[in-house]
Amino acid sequence: MQRSETSPNKAALDLGAAIDIAVCAAHAGAAILQSYAHHRNDLVIDHKARNDLVSQADREAEAAILDILRERSPAYGIVAEETGGAPEGLATWYIDPLDGTTNFLSGIPHYAVSIALVAHAGTRVNADTLLEQDTPVVGVVYDPNREELFAGLHGVGAWLNGRRIHCSRTAQLADAVLATGLPFRDFSFADEFMPTLDAALRQSRGVRRMGAAALDLAWTACGRYDGYWEMGLAPWDVAAGTVILREAGGVCEDMDRIQPWPISGRLVSGNPAVCSALHGMIAPHLKPRA
Repeated sequence: MQRSETSPNKAALDLGAAIDIAVCAAHAGAAILQSYAHHRNDLVIDHKARNDLVSQADREAEAAILDILRERSPAYGIVAEETGGAPEGLATWYIDPLDGTTNFLSGIPHYAVSIALVAHAGTRVNADTLLEQDTPVVGVVYDPNREELFAGLHGVGAWLNGRRIHCSRTAQLADAVLATGLPFRDFSFADEFMPTLDAALRQSRGVRRMGAAALDLAWTACGRYDGYWEMGLAPWDVAAGTVILREAGGVCEDMDRIQPWPISGRLVSGNPAVCSALHGMIAPHLKPRA
């Protein structure tokens, strides 16, 4: 959850050092995932809930990531999918060691490691910028199957394997290729979501559902998708992709426009024109939220 403190922190974040740490940790986690990728039948798999799986690959990848983050940035908080945690300090790491677990366990080569640093309100970044609200400032999404490393740095830019990326310039929803995710574990929002899917199918060029939210955001950042919306996600699914997409010139917002970033797991994103059109398409189907 967003922290309530408003008093400014005197220290400033070193974003350059933080992104180096995140890249190192992402590679370490991905190496473990790939070591298991061709031996999936040997994995120990647990059911956290219906359609919510976790394997030893997830756990070991997260442990490798945490070792690096704790050693190299001990003052930051950590919120990780498998081991939990809480926001604290100047900033907090949000970690998904395996975004796209179902794909991974099924042998579908579409999954990623996602690591983000969220700076808390009152923290200084880039030496002279004082943040007024919690903000994702570093994001790394690594796809080990394609060897594609997406990275974003607040106020600096976004890159794919070191090359700057930008979101698409598609101006109309009718010309847009969209991404989304279907309810699979929590169906409490299905009556909100399904009408938005029907509208998107009718109003866009096409809708894709690939099963890895971090990559959906990264692909929107580099223009492969024009827009992306989803409900029922977790903060670690979207934190890294949020900063990458924003730094690529796109928009990534809380669907209900309550939180400063989609920490609730309900998001609308895309290039500015398509994101605005998506908001308009979705809004009539949403239930009021405080």
